[in-house]
Amino acid sequence: MKSLELLVERIILSSRWILVVFYLGLVAALAVYAVSFLYKFVKVAKNVFVYDDAQMILAMLGLIDAALVASLILMVMIAGYENFVSRFDEAEKDVSFLGKLDAGSLKIKVASSIVAISSIHLLQIFLNAQQYTESQLMWLTFMHLAFVVSAVLLGFLEQLMGRLKG
Repeated sequence: MKSLELLVERIILSSRWILVVFYLGLVAALAVYAVSFLYKFVKVAKNVFVYDDAQMILAMLGLIDAALVASLILMVMIAGYENFVSRFDEAEKDVSFLGKLDAGSLKIKVASSIVAISSIHLLQIFLNAQQYTESQLMWLTFMHLAFVVSAVLLGFLEQLMGRLKG
């Protein structure tokens, strides 16, 4: 019976390598998103003398938003692989820019990124407020506030858990 238990445990632990397919898929998604970013950039560059100030601000916010989304994908790939599949053996120096890579800090970083992305998206909407109804603006603002409150509560809970452990 013990050998069956050990076999089941090995299978379960080995199944983490299936996650590699997902992380490689995210690498491909990041490459596709980079092409999309370049298309947006070229569009902005072509219209640099055509856009008025508001249009240029919206275009820049779109590029910033794309960079934040790409950063979020990269962060999830690296930290997810590190936390759930295998440690980076020789690349510790190369991923040190992410700081601490445990699951708790990953949650905080992801939540912060989502709030930043939501903030930029909401700012873009406010700059085009005439295209939205009052009801739509209200709901979009509530959704953003839900992200903010969730991130703050997550940070508070992580800090509280850290105090309880220490």
